[in-house]
Amino acid sequence: MSLVVFESAKQIHCAECRQGPLRHLVREAGVPRCLDCADLGHLVYLPRGDAALTRRSREASSLSAVVVRFHRRRRRYERLGLLVEDAALAGAERACLADSEARARRRERDRLRRAAEDVRFTAAFAAEIVRLFPGCPADRAVAIATHASVRGSGRVGRTAAGRALDEAAVSVAVRAAVRHTDTEYDALLMSGVPRFAARARLAPRIDAILDGWRTMPRRAAS
Repeated sequence: MSLVVFESAKQIHCAECRQGPLRHLVREAGVPRCLDCADLGHLVYLPRGDAALTRRSREASSLSAVVVRFHRRRRRYERLGLLVEDAALAGAERACLADSEARARRRERDRLRRAAEDVRFTAAFAAEIVRLFPGCPADRAVAIATHASVRGSGRVGRTAAGRALDEAAVSVAVRAAVRHTDTEYDALLMSGVPRFAARARLAPRIDAILDGWRTMPRRAAS
């Protein structure tokens, strides 16, 4: 269990000492309290971003708290950083400085490994597209696979089903590519047509293209 400290943009004052407005606060029994009144005032703030520094600071600090802020658009709390003891942060900074070159080399090795994995996965995704849609031009298959499999994009190629080359997931990626590239779908959205209405309107044309791609080209079949 981690202590949680909230970052707030509202004009909130401590229910105990009346200090405020508070940037960081703790909620106890449903009321806000400043860090001093919550016995956390001696901690220092460490923003997120350096995984090694964060991990070492947390491990060395006998008391720590996670700082979060509510993201209105995503409607969830997101982590901003940690509050840790000053001595723990100083020790973690020294440790990180001592092995910074080794960690940099490891990060570069990891980057190259991920890049190689991405190339292999994109090729496998493109091959599966061609298997399911033999009439799809090879360059289109590669383009669709590349777009769908971008690491960290959240697109269908990065889902568990996509990484497993599930037929339904691959088909979803191909259908989305046809919708955006071969129809006026984007223009309809820009003109104010609701998304589901635009999809329904264009479904027959998309189905026709996909049906054509499911058939082996004549010259390849002969």
